[in-house]
Amino acid sequence: WIAPLGPNVNGFEEDLAKYSGISHCAALSSGTAAIHLALILLGIKNGDEVIASTFTFSATINPIIYQGAKPILIESESETWNMSPDYLERSIEDRIRQGTRPKAIIAVHLYGMPAKMTEIMEIANYYDIPIIEDAAEGLGAAYKGRKLGAFGDVGIYSFNGNKIITTSGGGALLSNKENYVSEARFLATQARDNAPHYEHSQIGYNYRMSNISAGIGRGQMQVLDKWVEIRRSIYATYFTALNSLPINFVEEPEDIFFSNRWLTTILFESNEKRDEIRHSLESLNIESRALWKPMHLQPIFKHFPYYGNKLSEQLFEVGLCLPSGSNLSEQEQELIIKTIKSSF
Repeated sequence: WIAPLGPNVNGFEEDLAKYSGISHCAALSSGTAAIHLALILLGIKNGDEVIASTFTFSATINPIIYQGAKPILIESESETWNMSPDYLERSIEDRIRQGTRPKAIIAVHLYGMPAKMTEIMEIANYYDIPIIEDAAEGLGAAYKGRKLGAFGDVGIYSFNGNKIITTSGGGALLSNKENYVSEARFLATQARDNAPHYEHSQIGYNYRMSNISAGIGRGQMQVLDKWVEIRRSIYATYFTALNSLPINFVEEPEDIFFSNRWLTTILFESNEKRDEIRHSLESLNIESRALWKPMHLQPIFKHFPYYGNKLSEQLFEVGLCLPSGSNLSEQEQELIIKTIKSSF
């Protein structure tokens, strides 16, 4: 079925909704498209303010700019590296004092580790601000027994080639509000009105997932829990082998946090040691990578308001993402561990 829409799209949406425990799902071309449509659904317009994590990938922030809105960047807390509830509340109070009220919050689950959703949701509910839950890196992870993506007014997933399951490129928007998802599907298919000809009364987007990609996604769903188990095993092997060294890991703070361990990330004592390890691995053709550079340090976003204590800047300076793919062999992981140990 080569046509863009077909039975696999419907099937993949049903699979995702069932897995996540969310009522409705729209399969889309990317996680970025899902965030963009979520902002449109929440009525975000030119000049509005949207709160978002600073410690994330730019795809979280770019759609805010697409809408002509203004990102308000929030620092992480030290336990999960996700949005700090403390700085979230401070930012809302400060924006209100300045005469503006943020219109939405984008909360990210970084590297598959759940954010502190209880605290974040309490704050959002108190100030009556809707939440877009960016679970692009968090599919298969859970908080208090609920799958990530199921807490916000709108949840989003990504199936990019580097995610825990992939459709090569792709994403999804999920919500328990049926009107949100039906509107997202409408906008994602060029906003074509119901008419016997091509009729358009509003701007639309080419954001729908193809039937071929959705077919790949349906196959991937059958191994998602297995991939999560493998990623968690890879993390456990790294932790056991390296934890006695002057290296820090981000651990699950309590039993209510269940990370999919999309990427294993570690912290060194200095930027010099981090770079030494990275270059040692690179010399063996092993790719590793620094943690996300915070958005408030990015040239394109640095002039937007930022609330925090620069924790993410410190993490960026000394943090490293290790090879964590589900197809990583024991021998490959042993070589990575040996290379890291040799520098100590």
